[in-house]
Amino acid sequence: MGISDILMLLGGLALFLYGMSMMSNGLESTAGNKMKQVLEKLTANRFMGVLAGALITAAIQSSSATTVMVVGFVNSGLMSLNQAVWVIMGANIGTTITGQLIALDIGAVAPFIAFVGVALITFVKNEKVRNVSGIFAGLGILFMGMGMMSDAMVPLRESEMFVSFMTNFRNPLVGIAVGALFTAVIQSSSASVGILQALASTGMIPLSSAVFVLFGQNIGTCITAVMASFGTKPNAKRTTMIHLMFNIFGTLLFTVFTLVTPFVHWMEAISPGNPVAQIANVHTVFNIATTIVLLPFGNLMAKLTKVILPETEKEEDSIRRLKYIVPFETKYVVGHSALVISQVGSEINRMLEMVKKNLSMSFEAAIAGSCSVDLAEEIEDREEYIDYLNVEITRYISKLLSTDMPARDYVCINNYYSISSNLERIGDHALNIEGYAKNLQKWDRTFSETAVAQIKEMKEVCDKALSRLLNVAEKNSQEVLEKIAKDEQKIDDMEERFRELQLERMKSGSCQPEASLIFGELLTDFERIGDHALNVAEKYQGMYIV
Repeated sequence: MGISDILMLLGGLALFLYGMSMMSNGLESTAGNKMKQVLEKLTANRFMGVLAGALITAAIQSSSATTVMVVGFVNSGLMSLNQAVWVIMGANIGTTITGQLIALDIGAVAPFIAFVGVALITFVKNEKVRNVSGIFAGLGILFMGMGMMSDAMVPLRESEMFVSFMTNFRNPLVGIAVGALFTAVIQSSSASVGILQALASTGMIPLSSAVFVLFGQNIGTCITAVMASFGTKPNAKRTTMIHLMFNIFGTLLFTVFTLVTPFVHWMEAISPGNPVAQIANVHTVFNIATTIVLLPFGNLMAKLTKVILPETEKEEDSIRRLKYIVPFETKYVVGHSALVISQVGSEINRMLEMVKKNLSMSFEAAIAGSCSVDLAEEIEDREEYIDYLNVEITRYISKLLSTDMPARDYVCINNYYSISSNLERIGDHALNIEGYAKNLQKWDRTFSETAVAQIKEMKEVCDKALSRLLNVAEKNSQEVLEKIAKDEQKIDDMEERFRELQLERMKSGSCQPEASLIFGELLTDFERIGDHALNVAEKYQGMYIV
């Protein structure tokens, strides 16, 4: 294996990862809630999920590609971890058809798929078409990368030393290790199974040895999903872990089964004198049997991955979902109105906590006069989550308004609608403040000590106002409104006073023009945050005077 082959291997890896990134971005931009709803219906139960995974994999002839797409779906929040379990199990079944259809090579049309996708991205201006084209371009580039990695290993496949090693080992553990390593390197279980079938057809390797190589190949194919999970969110990594767990368990199960039973003789008897079919049959039995055994334990596997990779507070903020709102199948549930209002209230409080956290972090960045890449990414990701919650809460409230409810409950729901909108606007102002910090850093400018002290005062009064809004109840709604009204007036007074002081600093030349411009914009956001906080307090208080 020469230097050119190594470079081709690295180039293939780069294309693979870039293609995965393009697919994930395209899916997230195109799919949205519609794709989520389709996937939820498709994987409504474990059997439908397994069937979906099997059919998709059989169609595209690559369990690696299916698993990569599942990792992308989970990373984009379009599929839950529990749904992914069933699709992965199905993918392992679907891939067994490649033993019968080994000549089919989807990689042959990958350049055309990539060309069409890139051409549409380049020449079509429609945003939806461009997003969909990104998925196809990414898919084509991904397969091209896989093909390059596989081609780079051609010298290894043709090496007499390697073939000799494959045909002369005796220890089953060595066979498993060789199968896993070789499949991991060439990035295609279809190709590695095909090579094993070719070796078996020549009589160079008996089925009694080939089965262990085949078991190892099922583990080695997981490396594709492992690579796809690089740089993804924890739930996507857990998806990869489920894939590994499935194949490692199957390998352990069938290794023991093969050693203590005449399993090899049974497989030989099904297709006597046809080693290629024998290997294909072993591959099929391995994956179907493992799926049947593990099917009742799919949810347990998902829970186990969360024990191995526990959830963190940061992750909780990154997985977009409605945590408290659980729509009922029927509105005729006892206490339906009270339950849905409680759900919406809890979700609103959760949204408020996110807004409060983003506002505090944005003010800290403004005080520091800079914003690191990690901090900016965290604030911006949380702002997207806040927008998501606003849309989902609004959609849920719209459905509730079409149902029969007591008058007081209608008022509560309507007020929650307004509260959600106001919180989303405060989130936008927090994002503006974060942007000011980035501009200061970009322009290499800083606030004066006086301006920094004033921003600290702004942060303090905003923190207090939003803290008052958490967990507002009937018994304290009037008190909260009175305190927020005072906070809002204080904010107006501070904004007016700080502008006058800013003009004095500008006249004396003690502040930089760019910093002065940013400070003025920040004061505008500060004043509007106070207005929105007062709106929220008024809506809360209005719920309890009907």
